[in-house]
Amino acid sequence: MDAASNGDGGTPVIRLYRESDRDAMFDICMRTGWFGGDARGFYQDQELLPDIFAAPFTALEPHLAFVLDNGERAVGYVVGTSDTVRFAKEFRERWLPLVAERHPRPTDEPTSHDEVMANLLHNPEGMINPDLADYPAHLHIDILPEYQGRGYGRGLMRAQLTALHEAGAPRVFLGMLTANTAARAFYDRLGFHVIPVANAGPLTHLGRSTSEPL
Repeated sequence: MDAASNGDGGTPVIRLYRESDRDAMFDICMRTGWFGGDARGFYQDQELLPDIFAAPFTALEPHLAFVLDNGERAVGYVVGTSDTVRFAKEFRERWLPLVAERHPRPTDEPTSHDEVMANLLHNPEGMINPDLADYPAHLHIDILPEYQGRGYGRGLMRAQLTALHEAGAPRVFLGMLTANTAARAFYDRLGFHVIPVANAGPLTHLGRSTSEPL
Protein backbone atom coordinates (compact mmCIF):
# COMPACT_ATOMS: atom_id res chain seq x y z
CA MET A 1 0.00 0.00 0.00
CA ASP A 2 1.38 3.38 -0.94
CA ALA A 3 -0.10 6.77 -1.62
CA ALA A 4 1.20 10.24 -2.25
CA SER A 5 1.11 12.53 0.78
CA ASN A 6 -1.29 15.47 0.83
CA GLY A 7 0.53 18.71 0.26
CA ASP A 8 -2.27 20.75 1.84
CA GLY A 9 -2.26 18.97 5.21
CA GLY A 10 -5.63 17.37 4.47
CA THR A 11 -6.86 13.89 5.37
CA PRO A 12 -3.89 11.75 6.44
CA VAL A 13 -2.91 8.89 4.17
CA ILE A 14 -1.09 5.62 4.80
CA ARG A 15 1.96 4.89 2.70
CA LEU A 16 5.25 3.02 2.78
CA TYR A 17 8.03 4.48 4.91
CA ARG A 18 10.62 6.70 3.22
CA GLU A 19 14.07 7.64 4.46
CA SER A 20 12.86 11.22 4.77
CA ASP A 21 10.45 10.04 7.50
CA ARG A 22 13.27 9.14 9.89
CA ASP A 23 13.18 12.22 12.11
CA ALA A 24 9.38 12.17 12.37
CA MET A 25 9.41 8.45 13.19
CA PHE A 26 11.99 8.98 15.94
CA ASP A 27 9.87 11.82 17.33
CA ILE A 28 6.73 9.65 17.34
CA CYS A 29 8.57 6.81 19.03
CA MET A 30 9.78 9.06 21.83
CA ARG A 31 6.49 10.92 22.29
CA THR A 32 4.62 7.62 22.75
CA GLY A 33 7.33 5.52 24.41
CA TRP A 34 6.42 5.81 28.10
CA PHE A 35 3.29 3.73 28.76
CA GLY A 36 1.85 5.34 25.63
CA GLY A 37 2.90 8.82 26.74
CA ASP A 38 5.90 11.10 26.28
CA ALA A 39 9.20 9.37 27.04
CA ARG A 40 11.48 12.32 26.29
CA GLY A 41 11.86 13.25 29.95
CA PHE A 42 12.70 9.71 31.04
CA TYR A 43 15.62 8.96 28.69
CA GLN A 44 18.82 10.93 28.20
CA ASP A 45 19.52 9.31 24.83
CA GLN A 46 16.72 10.42 22.54
CA GLU A 47 17.63 7.90 19.82
CA LEU A 48 17.82 4.79 21.98
CA LEU A 49 14.17 3.72 21.88
CA PRO A 50 13.84 4.41 18.12
CA ASP A 51 17.03 2.44 17.45
CA ILE A 52 15.43 -0.56 19.15
CA PHE A 53 11.76 -0.41 18.23
CA ALA A 54 11.56 1.50 14.93
CA ALA A 55 14.71 2.04 12.86
CA PRO A 56 15.91 -1.59 12.65
CA PHE A 57 12.61 -2.58 11.05
CA THR A 58 12.83 0.14 8.41
CA ALA A 59 16.40 -0.93 7.69
CA LEU A 60 15.87 -4.70 7.60
CA GLU A 61 12.26 -5.03 6.37
CA PRO A 62 11.27 -1.73 4.71
CA HIS A 63 8.41 -3.41 2.84
CA LEU A 64 6.75 -3.89 6.25
CA ALA A 65 7.09 -0.27 7.40
CA PHE A 66 4.12 2.07 6.92
CA VAL A 67 3.51 5.63 8.06
CA LEU A 68 0.48 7.83 8.53
CA ASP A 69 1.24 11.03 6.61
CA ASN A 70 -0.77 14.20 7.39
CA GLY A 71 0.58 15.98 4.32
CA GLU A 72 3.42 17.61 6.20
CA ARG A 73 5.06 14.76 8.13
CA ALA A 74 4.54 11.27 9.47
CA VAL A 75 2.28 11.28 12.54
CA GLY A 76 2.08 7.53 13.09
CA TYR A 77 3.75 4.34 11.95
CA VAL A 78 3.65 0.58 12.09
CA VAL A 79 6.68 -1.64 11.56
CA GLY A 80 7.18 -5.37 11.76
CA THR A 81 8.88 -8.53 10.66
CA SER A 82 7.38 -11.63 9.10
CA ASP A 83 9.93 -13.89 10.82
CA THR A 84 11.09 -12.95 14.32
CA VAL A 85 13.80 -15.63 14.47
CA ARG A 86 15.37 -14.44 11.24
CA PHE A 87 14.95 -10.81 12.27
CA ALA A 88 16.78 -11.34 15.57
CA LYS A 89 19.70 -12.86 13.67
CA GLU A 90 19.82 -10.01 11.16
CA PHE A 91 19.45 -7.49 13.97
CA ARG A 92 22.64 -8.81 15.56
CA GLU A 93 24.59 -9.22 12.33
CA ARG A 94 23.45 -6.19 10.34
CA TRP A 95 21.83 -3.64 12.63
CA LEU A 96 23.66 -3.81 15.95
CA PRO A 97 27.09 -3.03 14.44
CA LEU A 98 25.65 0.26 13.15
CA VAL A 99 24.43 1.50 16.55
CA ALA A 100 26.38 -0.41 19.22
CA GLU A 101 29.03 2.27 19.65
CA ARG A 102 26.41 4.98 20.08
CA HIS A 103 24.49 2.91 22.63
CA PRO A 104 27.12 0.89 24.55
CA ARG A 105 26.08 -2.14 26.55
CA PRO A 106 26.14 -1.56 30.34
CA THR A 107 29.08 -3.23 32.05
CA ASP A 108 27.17 -3.71 35.31
CA GLU A 109 23.57 -4.39 36.29
CA PRO A 110 21.43 -1.65 34.65
CA THR A 111 20.50 1.14 37.06
CA SER A 112 18.76 3.65 34.76
CA HIS A 113 16.07 3.61 32.09
CA ASP A 114 18.74 4.15 29.44
CA GLU A 115 20.84 1.25 30.68
CA VAL A 116 17.86 -1.10 30.79
CA MET A 117 17.04 -0.30 27.17
CA ALA A 118 20.69 -0.44 26.06
CA ASN A 119 20.87 -3.92 27.55
CA LEU A 120 17.76 -4.84 25.53
CA LEU A 121 19.33 -3.47 22.35
CA HIS A 122 22.37 -5.71 22.83
CA ASN A 123 20.23 -8.82 23.36
CA PRO A 124 18.11 -9.20 20.22
CA GLU A 125 17.76 -12.92 20.91
CA GLY A 126 15.37 -11.88 23.67
CA MET A 127 12.76 -11.42 20.93
CA ILE A 128 12.65 -15.19 20.51
CA ASN A 129 10.37 -16.99 22.95
CA PRO A 130 9.21 -20.61 22.59
CA ASP A 131 5.78 -19.62 23.89
CA LEU A 132 5.41 -17.43 20.78
CA ALA A 133 6.57 -20.04 18.26
CA ASP A 134 3.13 -20.24 16.63
CA TYR A 135 3.27 -16.49 15.96
CA PRO A 136 6.30 -15.99 13.68
CA ALA A 137 5.68 -12.32 12.93
CA HIS A 138 5.69 -9.38 15.32
CA LEU A 139 5.00 -5.66 15.04
CA HIS A 140 5.16 -2.25 16.73
CA ILE A 141 2.64 0.54 16.16
CA ASP A 142 2.74 4.13 17.45
CA ILE A 143 0.55 7.15 16.67
CA LEU A 144 0.75 10.68 18.02
CA PRO A 145 -1.99 11.32 20.60
CA GLU A 146 -3.86 13.88 18.50
CA TYR A 147 -4.35 11.27 15.76
CA GLN A 148 -5.50 8.46 18.03
CA GLY A 149 -9.12 7.39 18.27
CA ARG A 150 -9.88 8.46 14.71
CA GLY A 151 -9.57 5.15 12.88
CA TYR A 152 -6.01 5.68 11.68
CA GLY A 153 -4.61 2.97 13.93
CA ARG A 154 -6.97 0.45 12.39
CA GLY A 155 -5.86 1.58 8.95
CA LEU A 156 -2.18 1.18 9.78
CA MET A 157 -2.82 -2.22 11.31
CA ARG A 158 -4.80 -3.32 8.25
CA ALA A 159 -1.89 -2.35 5.99
CA GLN A 160 0.56 -4.25 8.17
CA LEU A 161 -1.54 -7.39 8.51
CA THR A 162 -2.08 -7.51 4.75
CA ALA A 163 1.65 -7.13 4.09
CA LEU A 164 2.54 -9.77 6.70
CA HIS A 165 0.04 -12.20 5.20
CA GLU A 166 1.46 -11.60 1.73
CA ALA A 167 4.94 -12.21 3.16
CA GLY A 168 3.84 -15.65 4.34
CA ALA A 169 3.31 -15.04 8.07
CA PRO A 170 0.05 -16.68 9.25
CA ARG A 171 0.01 -15.06 12.71
CA VAL A 172 1.56 -12.07 14.45
CA PHE A 173 2.26 -11.10 18.04
CA LEU A 174 3.11 -7.93 19.89
CA GLY A 175 4.29 -7.20 23.40
CA MET A 176 2.71 -4.33 25.33
CA LEU A 177 3.13 -2.95 28.82
CA THR A 178 0.29 -4.41 30.84
CA ALA A 179 -0.25 -1.06 32.55
CA ASN A 180 -1.08 0.62 29.23
CA THR A 181 -4.82 -0.02 29.42
CA ALA A 182 -5.66 2.32 26.54
CA ALA A 183 -3.44 0.34 24.17
CA ARG A 184 -4.97 -2.90 25.39
CA ALA A 185 -8.47 -1.63 24.59
CA PHE A 186 -7.30 -0.72 21.08
CA TYR A 187 -5.84 -4.16 20.46
CA ASP A 188 -8.92 -5.87 21.84
CA ARG A 189 -11.06 -3.96 19.34
CA LEU A 190 -8.81 -5.23 16.55
CA GLY A 191 -9.27 -8.88 17.48
CA PHE A 192 -6.04 -9.56 19.32
CA HIS A 193 -6.09 -12.18 22.06
CA VAL A 194 -3.77 -12.90 24.98
CA ILE A 195 -0.95 -15.39 24.41
CA PRO A 196 0.17 -17.04 27.66
CA VAL A 197 3.90 -16.41 28.06
CA ALA A 198 5.92 -17.57 31.04
CA ASN A 199 7.90 -14.98 32.99
CA ALA A 200 6.55 -12.11 30.90
CA GLY A 201 7.31 -9.53 33.58
CA PRO A 202 5.54 -6.21 32.94
CA LEU A 203 4.45 -7.26 29.44
CA THR A 204 1.29 -8.77 28.05
CA HIS A 205 1.67 -10.60 24.75
CA LEU A 206 -1.17 -10.45 22.26
CA GLY A 207 -1.64 -12.20 18.92
CA ARG A 208 -3.98 -12.69 16.01
CA SER A 209 -4.20 -14.19 12.55
CA THR A 210 -2.93 -12.03 9.69
CA SER A 211 -5.70 -13.23 7.38
CA GLU A 212 -8.80 -12.45 9.45
CA PRO A 213 -10.32 -9.10 8.39
CA LEU A 214 -10.35 -6.17 10.81
